[in-house]
Amino acid sequence: MSTTSAAAEQETQKQPGALRVGVQKVGSFMSGMIMPIIPALIAWGLVTAFFIDVGWTPNEALASIVGPMIHYLLPILIAVQGGKMVYDMRGAVVGAVATFGVIAGSDWLIHLLNEELAAGQDPLDEIHMFIGAMIMGPLAAWVMKQLDRLWEGKVRAGFEMLVNMFSAGITGFGMAIAGFYLLAPVINGLMSVLESMVSWLIDNGLLPVASLVIEPAKVFFLNNAINHGVLTPLGSAEAAREGSSVLFLLEANPGPGLGVLLAFTVFGVGAARATAPGALIIHFFGGIHEVYFPYVLMKPALLLAVVAGGATGVGTNVLFDTGLVGPAAPGSIFAVLGMTAQGSHIGVVLSVVLSASVSFAVAAMILLASRRRDLEGDDEFTSAIARTETAKGKKSEHLSGLAAGSGSVPAAASAKIQTIYFACDAGMGSSAMGASVLRKKIKEAGIVGVSVSNKAVANLPGDADLVITQQQLTDRARGQEPEAIHVSVDNFMNAPEYDEVVELVRSSREGEATTTAGAAAPGAAEEGDGGVVTESAVLTPARVTIVSGSATQEQALEQASEILVSAGAVTGDYLQDMRDREATVSTFMGNELAIPHGTNDAKDAVKASALSVTRYDGGVDWFGDHVTFVIGIAGVGDEHLQILSRIAELFSDESQVQALKAAATEEEIFRMLQAVNQ
Repeated sequence: MSTTSAAAEQETQKQPGALRVGVQKVGSFMSGMIMPIIPALIAWGLVTAFFIDVGWTPNEALASIVGPMIHYLLPILIAVQGGKMVYDMRGAVVGAVATFGVIAGSDWLIHLLNEELAAGQDPLDEIHMFIGAMIMGPLAAWVMKQLDRLWEGKVRAGFEMLVNMFSAGITGFGMAIAGFYLLAPVINGLMSVLESMVSWLIDNGLLPVASLVIEPAKVFFLNNAINHGVLTPLGSAEAAREGSSVLFLLEANPGPGLGVLLAFTVFGVGAARATAPGALIIHFFGGIHEVYFPYVLMKPALLLAVVAGGATGVGTNVLFDTGLVGPAAPGSIFAVLGMTAQGSHIGVVLSVVLSASVSFAVAAMILLASRRRDLEGDDEFTSAIARTETAKGKKSEHLSGLAAGSGSVPAAASAKIQTIYFACDAGMGSSAMGASVLRKKIKEAGIVGVSVSNKAVANLPGDADLVITQQQLTDRARGQEPEAIHVSVDNFMNAPEYDEVVELVRSSREGEATTTAGAAAPGAAEEGDGGVVTESAVLTPARVTIVSGSATQEQALEQASEILVSAGAVTGDYLQDMRDREATVSTFMGNELAIPHGTNDAKDAVKASALSVTRYDGGVDWFGDHVTFVIGIAGVGDEHLQILSRIAELFSDESQVQALKAAATEEEIFRMLQAVNQ
C-alpha cells in the first residue's frame, strides 16, 4: 500500500462520517452555551410553576417575572456564554449587545404582523430568541475577534484602551442593526416552521414518532443539536404559554435507558452484566445517560428497545397531557420530578415506568435470543465502550469507569499520550517523587516527547492526557481533568501500575521512533548538570537524624516540624498543616518512606525550602504502613523539587533503601543522599 493511500485510509478511520462529526461539533457548542445557564432556566421554570394563573400558588404580581426572564434574560445569558466561548468577555459583551438587536427586530416584526390581522383573529405571540442568541452571540464575538486582528500591533501607545472600548461599542452597534434587519426575520420564519411541525405531530397524535430520531441520535451523541437547538427553545415557548411542555421530556426521559440496563442486569453476560447495576444507578439517579450507550452499541438491535420505550413514554405524556415546567438537566429522575408541572406527576411517573417496562421487555427478548451465542463468543462490551467514545468524539470518565473500573490502567488509549501529571493534595512532595519515578521509567523505555510533571489537584490545568493520583484523590482529580485517563495508585514510589502506564504510553505512540534507553525526553527535567547546586541549602547534615527506637506517627510529625522550624523554613503553625495533610490523604510513599508536608493552604507557614530526614530504626506505624524514613518537606516554589525527585529515584531502588538502613551515622546517610545530587 502506498504512503498516500495509507494516509488516506488512516484519515478516513479518524473521521468516520464528516456529517455526523459536524453535527456533533455543532451540538457540543450548543450544549456549551445552554448548560451553564440551566440554573437560570430552572429558576424561570420554578417561577412559572408557582406563580402563573394555573400554577401551584398563583400570584399576578410575581408572575410578571416570567415574561421578562424568558424574553430577555435567558437569551442574553445564552449570547453572553456563546460570545465568551469564542472571544472571552470581550466577545460576551459584543454578543449580548448584538442579540438585543435580534430580540427587538423579532418583536417589531410581530408587532407589524399583528397590526395587519383582521378583527377577531388571535394576535401572534412573541418569539423568544433562544436560537437567535445561539447564532448572534458567537457570530458577533467572532466578528469582533477578526476585527481586533486587523489592527493588532498597529495602535499607537496610549490609545489602546480608547481603541478597544470604541471598537467593541461600534461593533456591537453594527451587529445589533444587522441582527434587527437580517437575522430576526430568518429566525422568526424558522421558529414558525418548527412550531408548525411540532403542532402537526401533536394534533395528529404522531409525537411519539419523534423517538425514531431522538433515541438513535442519543446513542451517537447527536442529541445535543436536537435538544438544545430545537426542543429547549420550543419547549420554553410552550411552557411560557401553557405552563408546561411535553417537549422537555422527549430526550430527558430516563425510562428507555433504565429498561435496557435492567435487562442486562438480569439477562446479560460477562462484563456487561457485571457493570449494568452500577451504570443503572449513574444513569437513573445521576442523569448521565451516556453510560447506557455502550450496551446498545454492542447489540444494535437494542435500538428497537430504546425507540419502543421512548415512544411509549412520549405517548403516555401526550395521553395524560403532562409535561415539565422547564428542562430537566441532567436527565435524572430527581431532575424530572423536580421540574414536573402541577397535576402532571402521575402522567410523568407513568411515562418513566411504562417506557422502562417496554424497553426492558424488548431488550430482554433480544438478549435471550442471543444468550447462547454471547456465552460462547467473546465479550464485546469493552469494544462497544470504545465505539461509544469514538461516536462521542472524546474520552469520558463515566465510560472509562465502566471499561476498566475506577482508576485502573486501561488496555489502550484512544489518543496519543503526551502530557502526564502526578497530582497530590499540595503538589509539593509526593507527586514530585512519583513523577520522578515514572519519568525515569519512561526515559529508560526510550520513549520521547512525553512531559511528566507534578501538580496540586486543585491546580490541574485541564490539558492532561493522563493523571496519576493516590486513590483518595482520584475523584477530585477527575473533576479538574474530566477528559483525561485517570490512574489510581496505593503509593507513589513502587506502584505496579507504572509499568502498565509505560506500556500504555508506548502503545498510544505506536509507529513513532524511540530513542535508545537513557535518552532524555523533550520537556523532561534535565538532571545532573554540574553537581550540587542549590540543594545544600535545602538539605544539610544537621537536618539528618537517626532514632534508634520507634516512634508514633504524631511524634514523627513533631520531630520533622521541629527540624524545619529550627532551620527557619517554617513557622510553628506548620505542624498542624502536616496533621491536616495526613487527615486528607496519607503521605506514605512505599518502600518504608513517608514525606509529611503541609496542605496546599499552608503556604503562609512556609518561609524557605528545606528537607528534614529522620531514620527510625524501630519503625513508625503510619496508618498501618511500616515506615523507617520520614522526610519532612517545606517548599517555596520549586526549589526543593530537584533533590526530592532524585531522592524518589533513590528510594525506588530497594537495594539503595537497604543501604540507607545499614548506614551507621547521620553523615553517611547525608553523603548517600547527597550523592544523588551530583
